[in-house]
Amino acid sequence: MPVHNRIRPFNTKETYPEQKLNNDLCQAVVARGATVFVRGQISQDLDTRESLYIGDAGAQARKAMENIKMLLEEAGSDLSHICRVVVYLIDIRYREAVYMEMGKYLQGVFPVSTGLVVSALARPEWLVEIEATAVIPDEA
Repeated sequence: MPVHNRIRPFNTKETYPEQKLNNDLCQAVVARGATVFVRGQISQDLDTRESLYIGDAGAQARKAMENIKMLLEEAGSDLSHICRVVVYLIDIRYREAVYMEMGKYLQGVFPVSTGLVVSALARPEWLVEIEATAVIPDEA
């Protein structure tokens, strides 16, 4: 029996067919002790792997947060239990649009947050990536 619950496992050779990768990953891990680590989410449909909202950092952030919400719910948690987010931007000028969208999903949550500006993400059309760490609450 696995120690951790892997949410939506995939292999990178299917996700990035243009690259010569072969890594077994997943979208989120529920670790023993009820911690959920959500992989950095981008503006991608998790079922079709289609990149969405090309050129719109705010819309990409909204889709990333929708993915995080969906993955947390699949893991037995929700947005209110996020403890930490890390935001990766390819251009500091996208910060306001991205944080405005992200803030709509995290109103009243108060997670710790780290924001980084990086030279690029895994695909050129991705402008923002957001990862999250949350807990699964004890049943009342």
